[in-house]
Amino acid sequence: MDLGKIVSVVIFVADVATIMRALLRPHREPASRLAWIIAILALPIVGVVLYLLLGETRISGRRRTRGREVNAGLPRPRGNYRCSKENAGSAHWAAFALARTVNHLDPTCSNSARLAPDSNAAIDEMIADIDAAREHVHACFYIWLADHNGLKLKNAFIRAAERGVHVRLLADALGSRRLIESGHWTEMHDRGCEVRVALPVGNPLWTLIRGRVDLRNHRKLMVVDNAVAWCGSQNAADPDFRIKPRFAPWVDIMSRWQGPVAQQCQYLFVSDWIAEGGDDISALLTETVPEGSGEIVAQVLGTGPTAEFDAMPACFSELIHSAREELVVTTPYFVPDEQLLFALTSAGRRGIRTLMLFPKRNDNWIVAAASRSYYKDLIDAGAEIYEFKPGLLHAKTMVVDRRVGLIGSANLDRRSFELNFENNILFDDAAFAEAVRARQDEYLAQCERVTREDVERYGIALRLWQNLLATLSPML
Repeated sequence: MDLGKIVSVVIFVADVATIMRALLRPHREPASRLAWIIAILALPIVGVVLYLLLGETRISGRRRTRGREVNAGLPRPRGNYRCSKENAGSAHWAAFALARTVNHLDPTCSNSARLAPDSNAAIDEMIADIDAAREHVHACFYIWLADHNGLKLKNAFIRAAERGVHVRLLADALGSRRLIESGHWTEMHDRGCEVRVALPVGNPLWTLIRGRVDLRNHRKLMVVDNAVAWCGSQNAADPDFRIKPRFAPWVDIMSRWQGPVAQQCQYLFVSDWIAEGGDDISALLTETVPEGSGEIVAQVLGTGPTAEFDAMPACFSELIHSAREELVVTTPYFVPDEQLLFALTSAGRRGIRTLMLFPKRNDNWIVAAASRSYYKDLIDAGAEIYEFKPGLLHAKTMVVDRRVGLIGSANLDRRSFELNFENNILFDDAAFAEAVRARQDEYLAQCERVTREDVERYGIALRLWQNLLATLSPML
């Protein structure tokens, strides 16, 4: 057999083996399997390489095993039986029941929450909580910049550490790489803060072989003394976001929580901290925390590439299906899977007022084009599409019937669904839902509506491009 035939046989075997792997991979939509099969058949060598690099949500075996061991062994903060019993019959309770299967965290009662007025105020209020800390401050950021807000936080963490507070900080290896490689990171360590890098990359080639470089810790949270937690969309950065100033201002939303749900946020930090080699601080999860003086039912929903099922889109979809009157969503990145798109179009078709708010200018041109490929389906189903004009609307919120909702770090795209570690809080409370709705209305006032006529004016070439990227999205 000559060399050419040997090469052909090797390529054929590699193609068949990769196709079989794509077909046998669990938790994968048929559309995704089909897209990869077509890519492998059309590009026999390139398709195989791309599948091995991007086709699976692969995290290194050591990190995956460590993460599962940590999560299996961690105690869960207590929920509230009364809370579950009183709300079990409500139309929206299915979302809480499904969320419980993700982290095995029960809904909690007697929480209170408020929104920071804006991004700069959120940083100032977080710093006030850091300065008031007595025992510990734990924080995790996807992007941490050495700008005004980023350095204000750094200095606050150092102040806390120098007065004896245990300060533990996590920053994503890619998103925060500039700060991690700077003297600011070293200074925090030298002055008493415990700092660790989340999902370190190391040698990029070796990382690609053993996992995926783009599996990131996208969480944005802070917990103080097991009593106060911050959750939302904001990174440790200024609104003008120096690394992408062309899209500024970045418009975020941050919520401050008190009550038992703060300890559930602690659970996510503890699981990340120990998985990244930090000390065992799991005893914090068994501490008795005050009941709280609020009335909000709240439950933490933390997801990531180690989840046993497509938890994030499933919980989002369950909440959407529970809508009886109104659904309002804000997200910067919208590339839905089949179940989420069906839930959204179904809501519109059954008469639910469905408002979707996206940024007009998006820092990710691929996502922007793919997002707009879904506009016609949504509008035809009765949804209202709005695009935010002043900057990049980065807030991730969902409010249903002015009663229940979600707030946190997760976008409505496949990266948040499959690749990123995310944190959200699912809540049930009319007053807090109204506060989030008021903020959504502020965004809405700065939007322009996208009509069916607008979509029809896109032109054939643009629609082909948008639909091509949407078709390829299951491969990403």
